[in-house]
Amino acid sequence: MRQDDVPSFFDVRMRGFRDRAEVEQVLALLRQRLRPRPAEMVSVRDAAGRVLAGDVVAAVAVPAFDRAAMDGYALQALETFGASAYNPMEFAIAGEALPGQAFPGKLRPGQAVRIMTGAPLPEGADAVLQAEAAEENRGRLRVSDAVPPGRHVGHRGEDVEEGAVVLGSGRVLRPQDLGVLASIGAAPIAVVRRPRVALLITGNELLPCGSKPEGYRIIDSNSVMLDALVRRDGGLPEAAQLLADGYEVVRAALIAADADVILMSGGSSVGKEDHAPRVLAEVGELSFHGMALRPASPAGVGFIDNRPVFLLPGNPVSCLSAYDFFAGPAIRRLGGRSMDWPYRCVTLPLDRKIVSAIGRVDYVRVQIRDGRVEPLATSGASILTSTTRADGFVIVARDSEGVAAGQPVQVFLYDERSDRT
Repeated sequence: MRQDDVPSFFDVRMRGFRDRAEVEQVLALLRQRLRPRPAEMVSVRDAAGRVLAGDVVAAVAVPAFDRAAMDGYALQALETFGASAYNPMEFAIAGEALPGQAFPGKLRPGQAVRIMTGAPLPEGADAVLQAEAAEENRGRLRVSDAVPPGRHVGHRGEDVEEGAVVLGSGRVLRPQDLGVLASIGAAPIAVVRRPRVALLITGNELLPCGSKPEGYRIIDSNSVMLDALVRRDGGLPEAAQLLADGYEVVRAALIAADADVILMSGGSSVGKEDHAPRVLAEVGELSFHGMALRPASPAGVGFIDNRPVFLLPGNPVSCLSAYDFFAGPAIRRLGGRSMDWPYRCVTLPLDRKIVSAIGRVDYVRVQIRDGRVEPLATSGASILTSTTRADGFVIVARDSEGVAAGQPVQVFLYDERSDRT
């Protein structure tokens, strides 16, 4: 199909949007069309941050034997009953047990075994007397206090029972989870395959990251930001491609991209050189173009061979907003994660009113000062430093004209710091 053959209703260049899609419409489509990717097997050492593709069931108990929870002496608790400072009891020390080295044989009446933390409890013993609560002299142990059965004993399976579900499907694995998996010998493990994400950055004015600005050209910042966002959401970003503004260039790049998700930054609006929406309609499916959202209203969403394509505005804040509302949830869903916002939230009173308009969702950058939320005065979609000065953002719902001063608002924090709250 030639450029001129694309249906005109897909071409909004220099005309603007007739209709704008609701945020929830787009998210509903993504939930309907996208499913987690297949599983792959990885070692426990390589599983940090990965998503379990199925329940992990323990094939062994942890610990696999009764063991000492303290350094001391293993003995039969019943034999210590009646012991006191005025009526001490003595036991013969029959030997010792060390971690990985059991006491050979069975404990006999009147005997105790010197034992270290983690060592297997000798047969016939049911308690451990702490070292500091006993006196040892010439192979004899003097006990001046009774010990209840089970004292300082770690019982078989008290950490993990054999056959128990240790970790459930869909869990994002943390360092302590890896420790548990290692303890039960679970290797390798099945995790959801991470989605590969193509980064296509358009703009004749762009220079690659690491360059110096020159003339009327600017440095590409979106690819760096998107790369980090994709990694945060569990995706595998491919090396970004800088593309010139041109119908054939954009078309060739979209056709060639074979990743699970395609992010195209720039060329999504209504300018003369904004070719991405028409190209996507030609080579795939343009499901939505133009969002009831500020910033990021020129964003678009579609599919090529059922792989999601996100047309993100070139202005950096709009790009960030569109990614967080649409592309981020899709990447997380494909990777087996929750589509919910990945940010920590706090609820605090608003210091100064936020003005919005019914019919659109507003993404408002805010600062937190003295326990109150203050909207940033800068609202431009090209002012990326507004997101570095901001502590987070507030979302104003589409059915609201804004939020009055003093009202509580939910703030999505850009980072994990809490010292500003």
